[in-house]
Amino acid sequence: MEYDLLELQDAMRKVLKPKRYLHSLGVQFTCASLAMRYECDIMKAQVAGILHDLAKYYDASEQISRCEQNNIPISDIERKQPYLLHGKLAACYAKSEYGIEDEEILQAMAYHTTGKPDMSKLEKIVFLADYIEPSRRMIPGLTEIRKLAFEDLDLAVYTTLKNTLNYLKSNGQTIDNTTIEAYEYYKDIVGNK
Repeated sequence: MEYDLLELQDAMRKVLKPKRYLHSLGVQFTCASLAMRYECDIMKAQVAGILHDLAKYYDASEQISRCEQNNIPISDIERKQPYLLHGKLAACYAKSEYGIEDEEILQAMAYHTTGKPDMSKLEKIVFLADYIEPSRRMIPGLTEIRKLAFEDLDLAVYTTLKNTLNYLKSNGQTIDNTTIEAYEYYKDIVGNK
């Protein structure tokens, strides 16, 4: 299916704050670049990239409320860390508000924050693009992951998950089980290469 990327960009410009919009454009661009590198559907990658944060502008209580209204399951950890819900909520609104029916796009959006075990190529691309896009502030390991993303998708995913877990642990934050499961899965994948 073809999508009107300019229309989606315009819609995101209207609902996202300028900095978040710039980030979403960066994710769209990075998704397209990675999709070209790994022979993934470029259009799907761009759609997921531009829309991935469309629910980010809701505050924590609003995200919980909107998930409940849309029958989106909320784990105990997500209730404590509601920022984790914006991916699921974005996927829901991409479908209901923007007519995105493609499950691969919706799943990539839903898991772009936590990752998950055995991600599809598109899911890996969106997960990485969100982490490495050009406007991201520099954090330890980012330069290495940006390089790895274009060399070895699974190793880049593993390294990103490892960095994320280290960051969350060092800040005493609660860690989503899906992220831990994803880390263990990709640790095994990378270890078997």
